[in-house]
Amino acid sequence: MKPLQASSGDLNADRRADYAEMLHASGDHAQAAELLLGALELTPLWAVGWFRLGEFQEAAGALEAAAQAWAMSLTLDPTDRQGAALKLQLIGKTPLADAPPSAFVETLFDHYAATFDQSLVEKLGYCVPERLGSAIRMAGPDRFRLVLDLGCGTGLMGQQLRPIAERIEGYDISSAMLKKARVKGVYDVLAKADLRNFSYSGEKADLITIADVFIYVGALDGVVGTVAAMLGASGLFAFSVEKLTDEETMAGGGFALQPSRRYAHSERYVRRLLDGNGFSLVSLETTAIRQDRNKPVEGLVVVARLTP
Repeated sequence: MKPLQASSGDLNADRRADYAEMLHASGDHAQAAELLLGALELTPLWAVGWFRLGEFQEAAGALEAAAQAWAMSLTLDPTDRQGAALKLQLIGKTPLADAPPSAFVETLFDHYAATFDQSLVEKLGYCVPERLGSAIRMAGPDRFRLVLDLGCGTGLMGQQLRPIAERIEGYDISSAMLKKARVKGVYDVLAKADLRNFSYSGEKADLITIADVFIYVGALDGVVGTVAAMLGASGLFAFSVEKLTDEETMAGGGFALQPSRRYAHSERYVRRLLDGNGFSLVSLETTAIRQDRNKPVEGLVVVARLTP
């Protein structure tokens, strides 16, 4: 996949865009949008610019104009590396989708990989690997023959698993994330894969982990079914989700797209999916999984066992 085109390719347009960013940062969103629109007159095929224009217009309260800008971004880049479709869903212009565009997720993490560990762990207090690691140890056994870490990222979960696993395989959609994970040397196999259409022909696993990945999936029915098919008898499934309150699920299907463009899932939805796919719940902990804008994000840390 081509890298995200941050530059318009036109020096004058880029200068206007940079100044627009300064105005936006200072709180003058309407003026920033007007200036960026002028830059787009010079480079009308710049998908990233149209997406950013939509964000400026949204901040200025001009949602109709924002919707038009995001629609233009989506037209110019149908793979939607910017996530314009998610923005349109959040303002009610299109129906809620079951999942974000794969290209958006891949692009997001390719660009985030270099500073991922430092930003997430040191600045945002990310603790899902430690929480899941503790829950897995309590569930037992002491060692696992084969562990599959789906959405392994830079290998933070793998570091927790290595002392209790004979073999660990990691899979992720982001090549840049896999490169960072490879440096840590905790996986026996690393490969690129999209979790939503994951195909695995290896031997049955004793443990499958999906740490802080479902926030970029949405509907979990297919993934949970795939996990059940990949586990051996009495195998463990350990994962996390951002927690959606019952009040928020009244009009939804157990998950919802948040303003952060991440999905949250209700406990009721998680329990129903596990039960429907042959899992028995071993443990479920409600805990703060990270900080977001200096506020704790509440999540569920779950371990389930495949019923023989």
